[in-house]
Amino acid sequence: MSTYRKIHGRSIQAVTTDPSESVAEGQVWYNTSSDTFKSVVSLSAWSSGSPLITARYGNAGSGTQTAGLSTGGNVGPSDTRTTATEEYNGTGFSTGGALPTATRSGGAAGTQTATIFAGGYDTANTAEAYTYNGTAWTGIPALNTARRSLDQNMAGTTTAAIIAGGYTEPPHTANSEEYNGSSWSEGNNLNTARSNCAAGGIQTASFLAGGTTGSVSNATELYDGTSWTASGNLNTARSTLGGGGSQTAGIVFGGAGPNALTETFDGTSWTETADMATARYGGAPANQPGAQSSTFIAGGYGPGISSLTEEFNVSANVITGAAWASGGSVGTARRALWGGGTQTAGLIFGGYVGPPIEAKTEEYNGTSWSEQNDLNTAGYHIAGCGTQTAGLAFARGSSAPIMPLTEEYNGTSWSEQNDMGTARYVSCGFGLQTAAVCVGGGPATTTMNDTEEYDGTSWTAGNDFPTTIYAMGGCGTQTTGLTCGGYSPAAPNANTTITGEYDGTNWTTGGAMIQALSGNFASGSQTDAVQFGGSGPPYLSASSQYNGTSWVTTVSMATARNSLAGSGTSGATGTAFAAAGYTGSNVTNTEEFTGETTAVNVKTLTQS
Repeated sequence: MSTYRKIHGRSIQAVTTDPSESVAEGQVWYNTSSDTFKSVVSLSAWSSGSPLITARYGNAGSGTQTAGLSTGGNVGPSDTRTTATEEYNGTGFSTGGALPTATRSGGAAGTQTATIFAGGYDTANTAEAYTYNGTAWTGIPALNTARRSLDQNMAGTTTAAIIAGGYTEPPHTANSEEYNGSSWSEGNNLNTARSNCAAGGIQTASFLAGGTTGSVSNATELYDGTSWTASGNLNTARSTLGGGGSQTAGIVFGGAGPNALTETFDGTSWTETADMATARYGGAPANQPGAQSSTFIAGGYGPGISSLTEEFNVSANVITGAAWASGGSVGTARRALWGGGTQTAGLIFGGYVGPPIEAKTEEYNGTSWSEQNDLNTAGYHIAGCGTQTAGLAFARGSSAPIMPLTEEYNGTSWSEQNDMGTARYVSCGFGLQTAAVCVGGGPATTTMNDTEEYDGTSWTAGNDFPTTIYAMGGCGTQTTGLTCGGYSPAAPNANTTITGEYDGTNWTTGGAMIQALSGNFASGSQTDAVQFGGSGPPYLSASSQYNGTSWVTTVSMATARNSLAGSGTSGATGTAFAAAGYTGSNVTNTEEFTGETTAVNVKTLTQS
C-alpha cells in the first residue's frame, strides 16, 4: 500500500503554527497546537481588483490577468462611445493609446502588446479593424461584413484571428471570417446566427458560447479551422457575457440580466464554479489561453455603467483585493489640514472650519480619534510630516499674513522652532521631524517652486522644483521623496499630472499621473505610494498607486473629497488612512486603506 512518504518523498511534519507562505498543493502537516491534520487546497474564487479609469460597457477585452487591455466601449447614457484604451498590469489600469475611432461592441483578441480589434458600432455598424502594438493602434484591412455586438465573438492572434457572428442590422449573422495578418477571408458559417457571445482559443481551435439569436442561447460551437460543430450547452443561457481560455479549458462569466454566474469548459461540457461578486454584462475580459485559471472582467453594466474590476483565480492562495473601509470620525469637521503617522498611530493638525481657522490636533489609534494639545498657532493649508510621536508642522495660512512658522510635536505638545526661509501655504511636505522637505506653495499670486530642507533645527534652501506649483500630494523621505499632482499657474494654468521625484539634491520628473488633480494626499515611498482624493468640483474618490515608474488605478474611497489629511508612511502594499476634507462642506469621516493580501488556503482535514 502506498504511503504519504512514498507518494511525496517526505513524512508528515509536526508544526506548532501553519505555514504562512505558499506550499505545495496537497501537502499535509500535523498542527500540534490544534491537534489537527491540515493541508493546502486550491480554490476557485473572484476577488476585487482596481477599477477602470473610465467606467464603460461594451468594451472589448484581450490579454491576460497581468497584461490585459480594455478597448473602446460606451461611457454615457446616450450611447456616448469612447476611443479610450486602458492597460492592466494585474494591479491597476493606466492609459494606453487611443483607438482611431470611438467604438463600442467590437471584438478583440490577442495580447496586451499585440491585440486585434474589429467591427463594432461607431455611428453605424462598422467593418473597421486595427492592431495594437502596446503603444498605438494601426489600421488594417476592414472586415468583409460590417457588424456589431461582437463584445467577445473573437479569438486568436493578430496574425491568425477568427471572428464569427454579430449583428448586421437587422438580423443576427452566422458569418465567419479569418484574418491571416494581411487580409480577411470568408470561412464556413456558424450553425446558428447569433451575437453577443463569449469566445476563446486560437484560430484553428476556438469556441463560441451563449449569446442571442433573437432569444437568449446556451449553445456552444467549436471551430477546427474549417468548420463549426455543436458541443455541450452552457448550464445557463445568457448573452453579452465575457469569457476566454482555450477550446479545452474555457471560461465564461456574467451576462445580461445581469448575472454573476461563472462556468468552465473542458472541451465537452460546462461546469458551474464560483460566482462574481457583482452581476454584470458587457465588460472586458482577459481572453487568452490560460484564462480558465486566471482572468479578469473590467467594467460592464449592472447596475449602471461600471468601472469595477474583478479577478478570477484558481489557486492555493486566498487573494483579498485592496479595499477602503470606514474608520472612526474625527472630532472636528475641517479641511486644508495635514496628517502623518500610520493607520494605527495617526496624527492630524490644523485646518479650516470655515471659520474659524483651527489649531486642533487629533491622534488616531486605528479605531477612534482623540483630541490633544493644540498647535501654538492656528493654520490652514498647512503642511507637515512625521509620526504620531514626532510630528512636524510648517508653512500655513492664518488670520494674519501667511506664515513661515515651524512647530515640532513630541506626542504630547507642540513647540515652536526656527522659521522657514520663505512664508508660504498650500505647500507640500514629506519626510521626518529631523529630515523634512517643503516644496511649492503660494499664495497663487506669487506661486513658487522653492524647496526647503529641515534638519531638526533649521531650514536651508534646496534646488527648485521644475515648475511653480502648489496643492500637491507628497510622501517619502528627504532623500527619496515624491510629489504628485498639484496646481500650476505656469502653462497650462490648471491641475497637473506631474510626478516629482527628489533625491535629496535634485528633482526629476517621474511617470505622469492618470489624471490631472490637486488637493490630494499621498502616503508611502517613492517606489510604493498610494494617493487619494483631490480636485473639485467634482471632488474625487479615486485612488492610484505608484511603483517608482508609473501610476495605475487602485480601489476608490467611498467619499469623494479634497483638501484632506492622511497617513504618510505606508504605501499601496500596506495600510493608510484618509481623514476629514471637503465635499462641498467639511466632513469628519475617516476611511482606512488596506493593500491587496495573499494567504495560503489552509484547510483542516476531517473524516467524513
